[in-house]
Amino acid sequence: MQRASGDRPSSAPIRMSIAEALAERDRTGRPVRVGLVGIGQMGTDIITQTGQMCGIEVVAAADSVPERAEGAVAIAGGRSRRPQTCLSAGELSRAIAAGRLAVTPSAELVCRADEVEVVIDATGRPNTGARVAMLAIAARKHMVMMNVEADVTVGAYLAAEADAAGVVYTLGAGDEPIAAMELVNFIRGLGYPVIAAGKGKNNPFRIDAVPDDYRDEAQRRNMNPRMLVEFVDGSKTMVEMVAIANAAGLVPDVPGMHGPAAPRDELHRYFCPKEEGGLLGRKGVVDFSVAPGVAPGVFAIAEMRHPRVRERMHDLQLGEGPYYTFYRPHHLTSLEVPLSAAAAVIHRECHMRSGPVPTAEVGCLAKRELEPGQRLDSIGECCYRGYSLSRADARARGALPLGLAQGATVTRRIGKGELLTYASVAPDPEAPIVHLRKAHDARLEALTA
Repeated sequence: MQRASGDRPSSAPIRMSIAEALAERDRTGRPVRVGLVGIGQMGTDIITQTGQMCGIEVVAAADSVPERAEGAVAIAGGRSRRPQTCLSAGELSRAIAAGRLAVTPSAELVCRADEVEVVIDATGRPNTGARVAMLAIAARKHMVMMNVEADVTVGAYLAAEADAAGVVYTLGAGDEPIAAMELVNFIRGLGYPVIAAGKGKNNPFRIDAVPDDYRDEAQRRNMNPRMLVEFVDGSKTMVEMVAIANAAGLVPDVPGMHGPAAPRDELHRYFCPKEEGGLLGRKGVVDFSVAPGVAPGVFAIAEMRHPRVRERMHDLQLGEGPYYTFYRPHHLTSLEVPLSAAAAVIHRECHMRSGPVPTAEVGCLAKRELEPGQRLDSIGECCYRGYSLSRADARARGALPLGLAQGATVTRRIGKGELLTYASVAPDPEAPIVHLRKAHDARLEALTA
């Protein structure tokens, strides 16, 4: 039988897997060229991991202490480029052409370099991450944002700016948000609603934690004490769950989420509606478990009610339903990030980003009493911790976004445990992320008017 013209197979080339595409780039001498901003723990991991891969390499890196590159390359070994300090665009280009890792204190030089195809921010500082993203997008570079704190503050705006510039803006693979989004997309691709998505919290939950209490542990784990405390006091969990909410259209069920000690095998019994024995006042939420054995994994709960489907799920030893837990037992943090850089360049693929209108916000709760005139420190230090809210709750309460807190000035006395608001705190007017947040909010007002 003759095939109808509309049924002809497409003549477009078959899309390679990312592994095949990287192998082809390696074979043809066209590796994905990465510019890295931040050579701390995460940046060192990225330099090390790209050294284990074919078809991708870090060719330029920026850090306020360029000498850190020597230590990172020494740890990475293998095929990593030898660092060379550069103070101008010309020096940077010549170093890359000579097969060296061009290292500079200037993030702008890295973002503007013709040789760089994709930029990764690994600084962990919201203000820096937002600035780097805008520099990269303005220079028509793809942007991989490891700085989830910046993303939950201005990610919707950055994604729209990237679209306008014709480049990809994406969070980085390996962190819990993208690992959870893989499950969310899997469930929705099969046609089922997602009741909840989240993670296991992988550190003790101590809301009053401060860096002085964790310096020894941080040193043992080769971590910055501030970063460790951001995990311990729950700020990172709040940030990660809000990133999932904004990308998937979910919300925290209650401010701060529930965070029960839900065992891995019973996640679907906890994260289901109250009328069916669970904790939830609504479907479609983000949350986390503090029970041992859930971290470092992530989960998503699906509702699957069709009798035939439930019969099959029972045969597969996945339970009686109608709620089922889908679980990924690992996330490889910084080690997976190069895959997002490669996917952005090769396939123009975004692994995860906020929707145009975010559904949730990370606010701040005071860790101690705060007095007028006091300037706020960084996330993971002594003044405040992150706190998840639905966007509606955040707007109604005038919540100060977490990413705007550093350097802000307290204008009214704030009691321990109280929510920081625009009425009690004035953000630093010189901070780039503050200006971006104003543009972000103006765009949302136009979209939702």
